[in-house]
Amino acid sequence: MADLDQNYADVYKTQIGYGTRPCLILIDFAQAYFDPDCPLYAEVDDALASALRIREAATLANIPIVLTKMELDPAGVTAGRFFEKATPLTAFLPGAKTGEFVAGLTPRDGEIILSKQYPSAFFGTSLASTLTYLGCDSVILTGLTTSGCVRASCVDSMSHGFRTIVVADACGDRHEAPHEANLFDMNAKYADVVSEQSVLEYLTMQSAGRGV
Repeated sequence: MADLDQNYADVYKTQIGYGTRPCLILIDFAQAYFDPDCPLYAEVDDALASALRIREAATLANIPIVLTKMELDPAGVTAGRFFEKATPLTAFLPGAKTGEFVAGLTPRDGEIILSKQYPSAFFGTSLASTLTYLGCDSVILTGLTTSGCVRASCVDSMSHGFRTIVVADACGDRHEAPHEANLFDMNAKYADVVSEQSVLEYLTMQSAGRGV
C-alpha cells in the first residue's frame, strides 16, 4: 500500500483549494440509512453529526445550503434502470417513512430542497444552473453514501466546472472499504477530500469576511 500511495502522490498530487463563493450540499441524509430494519441501514451517525456541525457554520457564513432527497413515483419509473438495479430504492417510494429526512435535519427557511431520482445531485436536476445563478464557484459535499450518491455528485460537480470539496468526516457508507476507497479516488482525480476541521476553519473565515 505504501508504494501505491507514493505512486498516487507522484501522479495525482494537485490540490485545487476552496473557491470564493461555496455552496454546501447535504446529500440524501434519509431515515433509510438510520433505520435498522431498512436494507440501506448503515452506521453513519458520526457522518450526520459532522454534516450538521458544518451546516451550522455554513448558516453563520450565509452561504447557500442544499438538502437533497430521493423522490420517486409509485412505480419507480422516474428512477428507471437505477430502480431496477438497486432494489432497496423501494425505501424512497411515496409514503415510505424511510424516505424522509432523518431526525435532526429539518429543512430551514432559505435552504434549497432538491428532489432527485438518480445518484448524482446534478443529473436531471436544475442544481448546476441554480448554483450558477447564486454565483457559486465551489461545492462542499457531505452525505450518503460515499461510494454512491456522494461520488456521483462529486464527479458531476467537477464536470460542471465547480471546485469540489468532499468532507471525509461528513460522508458515510455501509462498509468502511468502499468508503475509504472512494475518498481516496475522489481526492486523486475529482476533488479535494478534507477534514471537518478544515471546512469549519474555512467557513469561519467566510463569516469573518462578511462581518458576521
